[in-house]
Amino acid sequence: MRKLSMDDLNRLSAEEFQQVEKFPYVLILDDIRSMNNVGSVFRTADAFKVDKVFLGGITATPPHREIQKTALGADETVTWEHVEDVLALVKTLQAEGYTVAAVEQVENSVSLLGFEPELDKKYAFVFGNEVFGVSQQVVEQADFCLEVPQFGTKHSLNISVTTGVICWDFVSKYLTAKNN
Repeated sequence: MRKLSMDDLNRLSAEEFQQVEKFPYVLILDDIRSMNNVGSVFRTADAFKVDKVFLGGITATPPHREIQKTALGADETVTWEHVEDVLALVKTLQAEGYTVAAVEQVENSVSLLGFEPELDKKYAFVFGNEVFGVSQQVVEQADFCLEVPQFGTKHSLNISVTTGVICWDFVSKYLTAKNN
């Protein structure tokens, strides 16, 4: 085996990425405190062709050195928008036909193991504050809550890790369904 060089990877240029069709989902960050987490989400959003990232409430916005440190340029390729009111955004996206999933541990949540995205739907995944999670109002407004199964002693994953898990799960299931 030989490690692949950057040329071998044949990645899209920033211009090509902005023009290519994205997968039918967006990410919403609900009051994320850490700019390193925000940057990591941008990098994940680039890797899994997220259509757009919404930065809600107190979530920091680019350009900022702390975001750029972990985004590694993805803050310049991924489409993003800052919104003050995440609940209002969720209602707007639902009116536009999005199915909204709050990624949160709640009663009657849907396990990620059982989640099957439908090809004819657009999705919005809401990720919450590092301490308090997704706000209760957004949880109540969401179409459903999605929970990542965990098997150790800790009760949650870091938001940037959770975003990677959700994005990979969505894209892999979407591509599998599309190719069948």
